[in-house]
Amino acid sequence: MMPVRLIEELSMSALPSLQTVYDDGWVLRFAEGHTRRANSVNALYPSTQPLAEKIAWCEALYRSRGLNTVFKLTPAALPENLDSVLAECGYNEDGRTSIQVAKLDTLDFSGVESVNLVEKLSDDWLSNYCRLNGHEPRRVALMKQMLSHIVPETAYVSIEENGEVVATGLGIADRGYIGLFDIVVDARLRNQGLGYRIVTNLLAWGRSRGAQNAYLQVVATNTPALRLYAKIGFREIYQYWYRVKPLT
Repeated sequence: MMPVRLIEELSMSALPSLQTVYDDGWVLRFAEGHTRRANSVNALYPSTQPLAEKIAWCEALYRSRGLNTVFKLTPAALPENLDSVLAECGYNEDGRTSIQVAKLDTLDFSGVESVNLVEKLSDDWLSNYCRLNGHEPRRVALMKQMLSHIVPETAYVSIEENGEVVATGLGIADRGYIGLFDIVVDARLRNQGLGYRIVTNLLAWGRSRGAQNAYLQVVATNTPALRLYAKIGFREIYQYWYRVKPLT
């Protein structure tokens, strides 16, 4: 299960939370409710404390911050019976997501039209990403704070047409991998190759930074995105899902 743990660690570094608590092998992340990835319990490492006590403590921490208690689970989650125990405790399953990888040495980026690429977060990139993704204005400052805390190398890319940004993406190079995030295309211009340009340019940038592999996360029911990534050369290696207990 080591590849699962590695990808999970890479993805946590790619979206830093605002606060992190480490408890007996579990990583608890808090970011004022912005995304479940940054506001969930990640059960990555072996534990020694009683499971029921740990779950109750997590619930108390998230409840004290006005947040649902969310566990992000993978096939490598520990202890191995965590998913079934959470189900018995009233946690609902949601957000099943496919983790996909590709080897960069097998991919051909020749002939791909270039995009705008900068290696530092800018207000313009962030505002355009939030506009395309439908984020509420109050989330912009919070997201800026989180993205500004990324430690590995980053590439912020965008495509502009007729003076307007119509697609964005983020690449993060870390430990021989290029992770792809925040890929969004204007709903009016989908299925025109813009997503392909974003992805392939990020992969080429990652390879120039020493990456040998790429990974991404895609909602398991997002058929158009799954087709695009399969065309490029990605394959699923595992899925993650959430167990959610709403505030009462």
